[in-house]
Amino acid sequence: MVERVGPLIGALVVTLPVTVWPAYVFLSLDHDATYIAASAQSGLAVNAVTAVFMLVYLVSAQTRGLIASLIPAIVCWVGLAWLARSVAWTAGGAVFLNLVGYPVCLWLSRRFGEIRVPRVARRWYELPLRTALVCALMGSVLGLSYWAGPATTGMLAVYPISTTCTMLILHARIGGRASAAVIANGLWGMLGIGIGLFALSQAIGPLGTPAALALALAVPVTWNLTVWVARRRLTRRHPPPSTD
Repeated sequence: MVERVGPLIGALVVTLPVTVWPAYVFLSLDHDATYIAASAQSGLAVNAVTAVFMLVYLVSAQTRGLIASLIPAIVCWVGLAWLARSVAWTAGGAVFLNLVGYPVCLWLSRRFGEIRVPRVARRWYELPLRTALVCALMGSVLGLSYWAGPATTGMLAVYPISTTCTMLILHARIGGRASAAVIANGLWGMLGIGIGLFALSQAIGPLGTPAALALALAVPVTWNLTVWVARRRLTRRHPPPSTD
């Protein structure tokens, strides 16, 4: 998608809740609504940390290689996520953290998002690698949920494994600057995942688990579609200057 239609749509596909949502679906099979709500609320706070993780990577990727860009971003996520986990967040506090963190990171990354992405041949290991990493994260979340509290489970459930896989695959394929453009646009999608986590934490009590999980999926998907439509309209009104 990134190579065919550009970094924006590719980023919005990458940031669909393909790991967060299944994680909570499986957790709901073994835990009650109170546990899921607390976990989603903790995950919402940690979701704000992902914005910093993405910003660190995309700035580093302008001049550094994959390892030198990815390792500092992961270290930053782990440190900030552990700090966020130690705080007893209210829903309002977690929302505020996202509403501050994402706009700031979007503003700081705004000049990195418009890069033409080259098309290159696919490699055989890319899909198996992504599948293996996603399954590893899912298994870790489910296994740890039996002895860890909802705060730790929520922290692990929202680790940006899809974004990390995208960095691993695209940086080597299309270069750091083009990979960073995808991640910069992906900040919009991660904000949508945060909104979905908020909906899950607030709706699971009054509406029940199935309806809350449906909202947790529908909200990010609707958000990403809205971002795409809004950006298309903006581009039509203000087309980029010709390079001829």
